[in-house]
Amino acid sequence: MKALGIITLILVLGCKSAVNNDNIAEGKAVLDISAGNEGKPMVSADTTQSDNSTYNVTFIELGSVRCIPCQHMQIVMKSIKEKYGKEVNVLFYDVWTPEGRPYGEKYGITAIPTQVFLDETGKEYSRHEGFFPEEELVKVLSMRGVR
Repeated sequence: MKALGIITLILVLGCKSAVNNDNIAEGKAVLDISAGNEGKPMVSADTTQSDNSTYNVTFIELGSVRCIPCQHMQIVMKSIKEKYGKEVNVLFYDVWTPEGRPYGEKYGITAIPTQVFLDETGKEYSRHEGFFPEEELVKVLSMRGVR
């Protein structure tokens, strides 16, 4: 178990140093994580108040499809979307692509994966860096009334 923790730490630190990499990987900036659509492009506008009006929370995952901890977050994101899809808008931006890089800059990320949580008005109310276990992430969602 201790070895797994050390490996996870190394992977997170490895991804942290690559955020500002000028050699941006090819891939999709925004992925559709709904069942059966993993890795396919998803149309997504900027997260403004009008985009959030039907959701209690917008959960934004900023990472890369080529980052191991980010790949593990895809499983968490899919589960959140399946369980809370009517209350939580789940978005993913691959910040190692030209399309996703502006979102990394907009949210001022310094590490990937980074999770940003917006309330129904589009105001950020929480942020986390690194892999975020689902049970901990749900606690952040419950701060805004998601059950």
